[in-house]
Amino acid sequence: MTLQAASPRKFLVIADGTAEFAAALRFACRRARSTDGTVAILRVIAPAVFEHWSGVRDEIERQARAEAAEEVQAFAPLVRAETGHDPEVLLIRADDTREALRRVISADRDIKILVLAAATGGRGPGPLVNSIAREGVRWGGRNLPVTVVPGDLSDAEIDDLA
Repeated sequence: MTLQAASPRKFLVIADGTAEFAAALRFACRRARSTDGTVAILRVIAPAVFEHWSGVRDEIERQARAEAAEEVQAFAPLVRAETGHDPEVLLIRADDTREALRRVISADRDIKILVLAAATGGRGPGPLVNSIAREGVRWGGRNLPVTVVPGDLSDAEIDDLA
């Protein structure tokens, strides 16, 4: 009988352009490092709405994908420095972040933890955190733990917690 090596624990973080994303990413990196895991960064790209000419719509979507990839790749040095591994970058075109998240989690059984950051400044925790709190996270026939990181944690506080 041959034993298969366990796949590394993958921490999924949503790159949503908010200031809180940095806290979630740093926390995920620290947890990945302490558990010999990896980090995946999901960036959801809204589909272009341009009904008249498909060539123009395709060009807008190509540019949006290139910009999203560039934004996410800007965090690769941090992830590499913190974990020793390059991040897995997932660019998904979707109308809804929750639907894109559902597709990614269902397709990748190595994702073990979703790391989100709560919004700061009295705006509530954010739409994705609210949605998950109401509906839970059971996708792809499995439950997925969610870590919600306060978006205003300092690097020292994250180091202490993770």
